[in-house]
Formats: sequence, C-alpha cells, structure tokens
Amino acid sequence: MGNDPTSKIRNIGALGDIAKAARAQGKTVVLAHGTFDLMHFGHVRHLQAARSEGDVLIVTVTADGFVNKGPGRPVFGHGIRAEMLASLESVDYVGISEEPTSEGVLRIIRPDVYVKGSDYANAEDDVTGKINDEQAVVRSYGGRTVFTDEVTFSSSSLINRHLDIYDPPLREFLNRLRESDGLTAMSELLERVRDFKVLMVGDTIVDEYQYVIPMGRSPKENMIATLFQNRELFAGGVVAAANHAASFCREVEVLTALGSVDGHRDLVTESLKPNVSLCSIERDGMPTTRKCRFVDQSYLRKLFEVYHMDDAPLRADEETRFIAALRERAAAADVVIVTDFGHGLITPRVIQALAECSPFLAVNAQSNSANTGFNLITRYPRADYICIDAPEARLAVADKYADISHIISELLPARVDCDRTIITNGRHGCVTRGPGEPLIHIPAFTRTVVDTVGAGDAFFAITAPLVAAGASLAHAGFIGNVAGALKVNIVGHRKSVEKSAVLKYLQTLLK
Repeated sequence: MGNDPTSKIRNIGALGDIAKAARAQGKTVVLAHGTFDLMHFGHVRHLQAARSEGDVLIVTVTADGFVNKGPGRPVFGHGIRAEMLASLESVDYVGISEEPTSEGVLRIIRPDVYVKGSDYANAEDDVTGKINDEQAVVRSYGGRTVFTDEVTFSSSSLINRHLDIYDPPLREFLNRLRESDGLTAMSELLERVRDFKVLMVGDTIVDEYQYVIPMGRSPKENMIATLFQNRELFAGGVVAAANHAASFCREVEVLTALGSVDGHRDLVTESLKPNVSLCSIERDGMPTTRKCRFVDQSYLRKLFEVYHMDDAPLRADEETRFIAALRERAAAADVVIVTDFGHGLITPRVIQALAECSPFLAVNAQSNSANTGFNLITRYPRADYICIDAPEARLAVADKYADISHIISELLPARVDCDRTIITNGRHGCVTRGPGEPLIHIPAFTRTVVDTVGAGDAFFAITAPLVAAGASLAHAGFIGNVAGALKVNIVGHRKSVEKSAVLKYLQTLLK
C-alpha cells in the first residue's frame, strides 16, 4: 500500500469484500469500532491487542454526524480520525461508518472477532445499551466478541483537561462539578425517576414546517415570493414534552384537548412513544392548534409563521369533563407537569383544580405570539416547581431591566408561592433557586443551534420529574442545559431527547 496511510481507508462495502476474501484464504478478520476522537496511548494498546486476535485488523470510525457525545463533538472530523488510525502499523484497513451504531458495519464486514475495550465488558455500564445488540449480531453469524484488558484512558477526559474547547466560565463550572463527583450524583438522580408515573397536562400543538426556497421580492407586491419544496408535520406542545419525559420515566399520560375539525388525532397518536398514553377531550367545531412555519430550506431559517387555531377558553361542559379527568388521573401520578401554551385549555378553574389535586405541581406558562402578556406564570397562585424563560419572567414581574438574579430571588417569589424555580436564558444558560441553595448560574453548553423550537419544553419536561424526586436545582438545571443543548440540534420534533444521549453527554462534559 506504500507509505500513504490514506490508501488504507476504504468504504464500508469495499471492506466487506476485503473481509470476505480474507476469510476465503483462511485468515481471521478482526474488527474494532469507535469514535477515536483523540488518539492516545490507550487506543494504541487496544488496537495492538485487537491485532493479536487475528490476521487482518479493520477499524471503523463513526462519522461526525452520528457521534453521540453531545454538541461540539467530535473535536476532530472523521477524515482526520480515519487517517490517524490508518497511520498505525497494527491497522490494516480503516472505514467510516455513516450509522450511529456498529450493527450495520458488523453485518457487512462479519468479522470473526469483534473487539471492544474493557469498559464495555459489563453491559450495564454501557449507557446506550447497544453492546448487547452488537454482540447479538456477532453471534448470529458465528463470530465472537473479545474485550481487551489494556490500560485505558478517556478521550473525553483528555479533551476536557488539555484542549480549550469550552469558554473559561463553563470550564471552571465543569471543574467544580468534577471535583464534587457531579457525574455520579446526576447519574444516580436520573435513575431515581425511572419508575415515576407522570401526568402531562397542556395544549397539543401541531408544528408544521413548510420548506421553501426564497425567489426574491415580487415585482408587483411588497412581499417575498418562495418556491415550495416539501413539508413536515410534528406533534408538538404537550405531546412532544411527554415524549421527552418518556425516556426517563416508566409511564407518562397526556391529558389534553383535540379539535373536532382538523384534529390531527392520527398524527398525535402515532407520534406517542410506547409508554405514553393519551386522554383527550374533543373541542366541538374547533381545530387542534397548528403553527405553520415557512422555512428557508438552505439554512433552516424561519421566514414567517401562520397560526391556525381558536384559542377561546374551554366551554363550561368541556371544562367540567377536563377537570374530572384531571382529578382522576392526578391522584395516581408522582408528578403533574403543566405545559401551558395559553391557547384556551388551562382556564382559572383548571388552575384551581391543578393546585388542589397535584401531588407535585410543575408549571411552565409560555408566552408566544398569540398570548404575549396574557399567559403569565402569575396566573398560578402556587406551584412546587416553576420553569420559565427570561422574557416570560420579566413579563410576569412587569420589569424590563431588572437583573435575572433579582427577579428569581425577590420579585417572582412575591407573586407566586413557589420555592423551586429555574429561569432559562438562551445562550446565557440558566439561573436556579432552590430551598437552602444559593442562586446558581449555569452556563450554556453549545454554540451550535439548528432549531430552537421545543428546547425549553425539553428542558422543563426532563427536569420536572428530577425536581419532584428531590434533586438540587443546580443538578436539575445542569441536566436541563444538557437536554436543551441536545434539542437545539434537532429539527422540529423529528426525535426526542433520549436518556442515553443525556447520560453520554454528561460523561462527555464531566469525565
């Protein structure tokens, strides 16, 4: 192959052919797979051990877009990572996998021996749960899995300690958490809510994305002309929030209302995760709220949006049925999470019932284009946990300029009876206030933003059960920032924030 290491790099299909030919010659094919973001001594020894298991060593790396270590990772692109691996004498061939796991690579290459590091030997330690699936694929064609027992290092730990990939305030905050073993505490906290039953109450919203290409200003009208490309419909609002919580808690029930006209019931029910159930009343003659955003397909920039809705309050009979369903279901829940988008569902009587029957009441009252100034958190006389963003907090206390610390510690508690509050503040992270805790400013973790829709809902839906389970607000806020950072890299509600992804990102940040 000469001295050019790139000559070892092949596509996955070609590697399958190479492996097949090697086996036909009686050779043993070995495969190692991983991210290999920062090559270090542990990787070298691991691959040397892998090479000793057979005659041909193939190493595959996960392509950048499928690396599940949180925003900002990998630090090094897959081309660089592949070339570094190919430079090792022990490695015969290298490939780049365009899949999130190695199962597809295993099915194509079919190695006689699949080699993993010792940190995967105990399947319970794999937060993704994929090592069992990978081993099952290997067994299916008669191969075997070997775990090397070489000295190990963590790429994430080395990157965190020796590369300045985070701003100084965040770097200092992460160091303090490492010193206090925050990773262990937060991992245990996530396990604490595993058996929770959650009741999610709130507005269902259909988020429609119309993807267009701007063509320019109309010569006869003062408007921008666009060319339609395609569209996506997502079940958003309380449904999207429930799906986020579903990965962390055993059972989630959604209590909402759907319209009898353009209700989108099939979309809603098909979007629910298996452990999410739906209880909805029907609003006669009304549509389910749909927010249609026109999006420049090139850079996913939103151009404008159109609301399709009737946000009149529940009628008396609807309100009575809704409150009856609420009282029945709240009694069996560990936490009641209210995602109040201000579209007519949460009336004063519903708020009163929530305050009376919720074992633990978590509330987000959102301000949006349709309700600015009318759907304030101050509508709720009490709550056990409040999570709102900075503009919503300013509206609630009627103060445009006060420091967020003053709002969360003095002004907001004077208006709502609640001693656990988080105010999210976009790129500035969040501020937390809990009983017996100092105010904590937690920096944001990512500068890469694909789509902000639903990021606050993900933060809230995931932190609410944790706070109900007794989490410190600092730990809950940190996990919420992790969830938000993951969500802003997801278009619309194409997928939910998963527990495994949160755990992986916590490990990436705190190793």
